[in-house]
Amino acid sequence: MKFSYYPGCTLSAKAKDLDEYGRKAAEALGITLEELPEWQCCGAVYPNATDEIATRLSSVRALSKAKEAGQTLVTLCSACHHVIKRVNGDMQNNIEIRQNVNAYLHTMEGAEPYEGDAKVIHYLEMLRDCVGFDTLKSKVVNPLKGKKIGAYYGCLLLRPGKEMQMDDPENPTILEDFIRAIGAEPVYYGMRNECCGGYITVEDKDQAKKRVNAITGNARNSGVDMLITACPLCHYNLKKNADEPLPVYYFTELLAEALGVK
Repeated sequence: MKFSYYPGCTLSAKAKDLDEYGRKAAEALGITLEELPEWQCCGAVYPNATDEIATRLSSVRALSKAKEAGQTLVTLCSACHHVIKRVNGDMQNNIEIRQNVNAYLHTMEGAEPYEGDAKVIHYLEMLRDCVGFDTLKSKVVNPLKGKKIGAYYGCLLLRPGKEMQMDDPENPTILEDFIRAIGAEPVYYGMRNECCGGYITVEDKDQAKKRVNAITGNARNSGVDMLITACPLCHYNLKKNADEPLPVYYFTELLAEALGVK
C-alpha cells in the first residue's frame, strides 16, 4: 500500500518520536508513506472565518499534491489532521471558499483548480480501515501483555464529529481497538475525550493544570498504567502540567515496540 504523507512542523521538532516510530511501523506493515514535497505548515488552527483564505492555502496545496499523485493523504498529528480534513470539507462544500482559494492559487501560482476531491485519513484510520486491526494483531511480534493503557483522544481528533467522521466523538473505540491489537489491555475512563487545555497552557497555565490533573487523576483512579495519544500538544500538556504525571507515549511508539522495530 502506498499513501501520500503529510508530517507537519511539530513532527520535525518536538514530536519526532511520533513521526519516526510511525514511519518505521508503516514500513514493517508493508506500507509506503511518500512525504509530500515542499509541504508547508497547515496553520495549526482551523480558521472559522469563511473569508480567511490565506491560512487555508497550505492545506489546499498539500491536498492538491496528494490528488496529483492519485493517493490518499495520510496525516499523523491530530492538529494537522483536524485542519487539513476540515479545509478539505470547505473545498468540497463551500462554493465561496472554493472559488476564492482557487482564484488566488491560479492567479499567483498557476495552479489547477482543486475541489476537495482528495481523500484524507488519519494514521489510525489507515490501521483500522486499510490494514485492519486483525491483520495488525497477526503481525505483532512483541505483544504488550500486562500493560493497562488509557487512550487519550483530546479534542481535535474527533470533533466536530460530522466533519471529522473518524469515530463517535462521545464514545470512541478506535484507540481502544488499537490497544487490543498490540496485545495490551485498554482501560476506559471518563475523561478520555475531554479537553486537556493545551491551547491555553501559555495564557492560563493554572486552568490547563486543573484540566490535566482532572484527566490524569481520573485515569489513575480507573487503573491506567500509561496514556497514549496522537496529539503533540496533548502529549506535552499531560506530561508537563500534571502534579502527578502518568507516563504518556505517542501511540506510534508502542506500535513500533509491538512490531519489533522500536
